Amino acid sequence: MKLYNLEPCPYCRMVRDKLASLGLSYEKEDVSTNPKERSEVYKASGQYFVPVLIDGDLVFDDEEKIINYLDKTYGPGKE
Repeated sequence: MKLYNLEPCPYCRMVRDKLASLGLSYEKEDVSTNPKERSEVYKASGQYFVPVLIDGDLVFDDEEKIINYLDKTYGPGKE
């Protein structure tokens, strides 16, 4: 799992907190504060905003979608 992240971003923080609460390991890729310098984010998701989470072949570009996915896939009672 890989998270494109910006440390001061509150939405990224929400995703990091969810990943931590579920005990999931992930690669964190910190990005530039300038969205126009986030070519790797664009290549992964087709847009420049973070957070973006990649889990295998799945790509999520919205904190609510990411958190819902993590809960449904890795939450309590999941493998």
